[in-house]
Amino acid sequence: MTTTAHPYSPAFESAGFGFVSGALSVDGHGVAVPGRREALEAAVARLTERLATVDMQLSDVVKTTYFVTDVSLRDEANAHYQEIFAEPRPARSFVQVAALPYGATVEIEAIARRA
Repeated sequence: MTTTAHPYSPAFESAGFGFVSGALSVDGHGVAVPGRREALEAAVARLTERLATVDMQLSDVVKTTYFVTDVSLRDEANAHYQEIFAEPRPARSFVQVAALPYGATVEIEAIARRA
């Protein structure tokens, strides 16, 4: 669902691929989740919800891009990645940014492929 504040699709499917807009580390009400591990888990929860809008799941993901406000989160993100994705794990980029919307500290975008 798009709105004036969010005029894009949460995810879009084309030719068997799902392109997922950035999923922020916010709770179900859009409030930033505090804590490092908690923020990673919240972003993955929002990513999972967005994948579901195109009838896909985490196991369909082939590439992610993590945007974080603190690059020192990398080691924790690596450990979390190993927990949520089976081998071979999706390709990933990890980028530090100055800020994210709504005070979030993590945003994950993804590309998925229907098996």
